Amino acid sequence: MMFVRYGLLAIIGFTGGFVIAAGLVAFITVIGVLTRLAIRTNTASRIMMYEDVVVLGAGIGNIVILFELNLPFGIIGMIIFGGFAGSFVGCLAVALEEVIQVFPIFAQRIKLKFGIPFIVFCLALGKGVGALLHLYMKYK
Repeated sequence: MMFVRYGLLAIIGFTGGFVIAAGLVAFITVIGVLTRLAIRTNTASRIMMYEDVVVLGAGIGNIVILFELNLPFGIIGMIIFGGFAGSFVGCLAVALEEVIQVFPIFAQRIKLKFGIPFIVFCLALGKGVGALLHLYMKYK
C-alpha cells in the first residue's frame, strides 16, 4: 500500500513539475523574448538553438535547485552564472514591460473605469509577499 502511495505522489510531482516547466517555456516564447533577441542580434537563423538552450537551461536550473547542487569552478563559476542569470532576467523584464502595455487595452475592452491602480498594487503586493515567504520560510 505504501508503494502505491509513494508512486502516486511521484507521478503527481513529476507531472506538476512538467506542466509548470512547459508553462514557463511557453510564457517565454509567447512574450517574444527569443524572437526579439534573435532579431536584435541578427541571428534569426539560429532561433531553434535559442529555444533548445532555454529548455536546457530551465532543466539544468531545476535540477541544481531541486538537488541543491554546488556550482563548479568556485567564484568564477558564480560570476559566469550571475552574468547569464542577469542577462536572462533583464531580457525577461524588458519583454514583460511590453506585455504590461496590454493592461490599458484590456481595461478599455472590459469598460473598467476605475480601480486599475488598485489592481496593479495588488499584483505587486502579492508578488512581493510571495517572494518574501519563499525567501524566509524553510520547507522541510
